[in-house]
Amino acid sequence: MANAVETKTELNRWEEETLQKVLDKTPERKEKFEGVSLESVERLYSNEHSEDLEIGFPGEFPYKRGIHPTGYRGKLWTMRQFAGFSSPEETNRRFKYLMSQGQTGLSVAYDLPALMGLDADSPLSEGEVGKCGVAVSSFADFEVLFDGINLEDVTVSQTINAPAWIFLAFYAALAEKQGADFKKISGTLQNDILKEYIAQKEWVYPIRPAVKLVVDTFEFATQHLPKYNPISVSGYHIREAGATALQELAFTLRDGVEYVQKGIERGLNIDEFVPRISFFFNAHNDFFEEIAKYRAARVVWAKTMKERFGAKNPRSMQMRFHTQTAGVSLTVQQPLNNIARVAIQALAGVLGGTQSLHTDSYDEALALPTDQAALIALRTQQIIAEETGVVNTVDPLGGSYFVESLTQKMVDGCLDYFDKIDGFGGMIEAIEAGFPQREIQESAYQYQKALERREQTIVGVNKYVMDQETHKTDILKIDETVRDHQLARLEETKTRRDQGAVTNALNKLKNTAKANENIMPATVEAVKVYATVEEICTALRDVYGIYEEPAF
Repeated sequence: MANAVETKTELNRWEEETLQKVLDKTPERKEKFEGVSLESVERLYSNEHSEDLEIGFPGEFPYKRGIHPTGYRGKLWTMRQFAGFSSPEETNRRFKYLMSQGQTGLSVAYDLPALMGLDADSPLSEGEVGKCGVAVSSFADFEVLFDGINLEDVTVSQTINAPAWIFLAFYAALAEKQGADFKKISGTLQNDILKEYIAQKEWVYPIRPAVKLVVDTFEFATQHLPKYNPISVSGYHIREAGATALQELAFTLRDGVEYVQKGIERGLNIDEFVPRISFFFNAHNDFFEEIAKYRAARVVWAKTMKERFGAKNPRSMQMRFHTQTAGVSLTVQQPLNNIARVAIQALAGVLGGTQSLHTDSYDEALALPTDQAALIALRTQQIIAEETGVVNTVDPLGGSYFVESLTQKMVDGCLDYFDKIDGFGGMIEAIEAGFPQREIQESAYQYQKALERREQTIVGVNKYVMDQETHKTDILKIDETVRDHQLARLEETKTRRDQGAVTNALNKLKNTAKANENIMPATVEAVKVYATVEEICTALRDVYGIYEEPAF
């Protein structure tokens, strides 16, 4: 035993001497993180940077190294490629194509009218139907979207926020129509309305009634859909709006804390509804910063649930998250370079312990992805999983001086932001005061200045620029015929439905909202009689009003 101690002491002494020699010979050089969100990177990291930090084990509180002791040796992440464009028929074909190529989960992108609670025939929808996602105006569209897809056999993620409760009602109604066991179907609803007011700006109602609708979905899912995630608290869009990695981490987790608080105020049991809360993070270019962000997120969430809310169920403390590579990092210039960017970003998500992953297609800076580009994106995940060996051990970077030090900086910075937001009274009050919005605006401004000064490099954009592009990329083009197609089905749906039943369902919905009761059962009834998305949103707009962003 004494020999072992002596040997360890000698190793430490040798390490310190070696470190000092390297530092003496290394010229002073400041390295900054992409988002200028953290302090300068040290030239070299050693045990002195992380000797007081607890590393822990995978599957053990506070889950820095992962929520499962076996990592990906037990189960690979879900390869959940984001897809949705044009008509429900076209997206249904894309779903089936991706599943035939090995995709293990579906993720639906809806078009802008759907995201804003509008139907295809709204004057405000003109020019946008089916363009940035699939067009869905009623349950009739939803039935076509999932035609031939058994909801018991596949998990489905839906990227929808302001009218998210309606799309959960679609999902429940379709599962019922298929005869599916509600205890078996699983999936995720994005349903994160707070980040809309912070970053993405797609809202319908004022903040407080909008959050009430989110809590309604928590209650409904807890009672009826025990394997379904009624929310995916999203940092992705916060990051895409210009936030740093640290701001993405802090604002996302503090949004999650706000939802938990509102659920508890509703009377929900924290250890019943919190285990179904999931998260959604960006994977950006700074490889180690991203990995540290994911590890820090698990630590902060676990400790917050235990210490702030008194959670007892380990699953309440185990943060599960989906990752998507950074769309904002993709470039129009030299678009094939995006394949490399996506691969590196995806690897960061995997090494950070993500539960599911979407890899962007290289052509997404130009248009929605083609079949070929989407396939390359999926193959990127499969190569990481099957060829690189990174799945063979859990948290392979655990214990890295650099990664552990960086993880702790992320934790500390995140908690500092928590204190600032709590000083406003909570996240809703901070948003109303414009605090996160201003923070992101400033970060985006500083990043743009760094690009223009060439302190931050984007290959092919401000360095290694080519006068003439040598590669022409085929892009997916969606013409206006999709709107004609959707208008025809919408008109047919309205003609053949029982209008009296629709009127009664919408009146019931409105009365339920006025009584401040859970809106979900009445919404399920409304979609089953083919009330449209816009009709349902309008019925509640009469009760809740509309939101107009103040000038900050």
